[in-house]
Amino acid sequence: MTIHSFHLAEVSRRTGARALLRPPTPATAPGLDHLECLSLMRLGAPVVSPDRLQLRRLAVFAQWQEEAALDRFLVRDPLGPSLAAGWHVRMEYLRRWSSLAAFPGLPVRSGTWDQDKQVVAVTLARMRTPEIPRFLRHGRPVERLVRDHPGVSLAVAAFRPPRTISTFTVWHSTRQMLEMVHGRSSVPDPTRHADAMRERERRDFHHEFATFRFRPLSEHGSWDGATGLVPDSHAL
Repeated sequence: MTIHSFHLAEVSRRTGARALLRPPTPATAPGLDHLECLSLMRLGAPVVSPDRLQLRRLAVFAQWQEEAALDRFLVRDPLGPSLAAGWHVRMEYLRRWSSLAAFPGLPVRSGTWDQDKQVVAVTLARMRTPEIPRFLRHGRPVERLVRDHPGVSLAVAAFRPPRTISTFTVWHSTRQMLEMVHGRSSVPDPTRHADAMRERERRDFHHEFATFRFRPLSEHGSWDGATGLVPDSHAL
């Protein structure tokens, strides 16, 4: 069964640079379909800030042909032990909005999910370079909305130069995530995400953009000293 994984890890500067420049591929990691390696950013940080791009803190999003391939990778690949020492969640694909050439073949919808159960969302985009200032202007309020939302248990953003950007969020429930998306949350300025989406529809920020939704299957390791980052992870 195809599975996806998302990883967070502290690595050496050399390991981080190598992963960004030459990430693992299906040719080097049997059973891997595709892997995105990015540097973490702190959500809501100033545009010019050491927190905006954290070169020694990696985020990795990957699709595997089977779970055993991920297990082998974490042991045998040069990057694997560094990721194994961090935190990751294994996920079952549920649905997508739009698509990316790097992840072909994913159906629009693969399953249903209880609106009150936990859910994971991943966005991945290839930016139009001239649109980056405009994207930051409209995107930073959304970053703060997501970062501070009571329905979120973990939210990170990541970037790989020159133009790939990603966000990863773990939600207590699908219902809370959808309320945020549609501007119906009981928080200050709840329409920030909806406003940014309307601006993207007016003139797209991206060459490619997709949002993926997943059911968490299992959680492994710790991040920043914390475990249990997926709500009710003991019940997964």
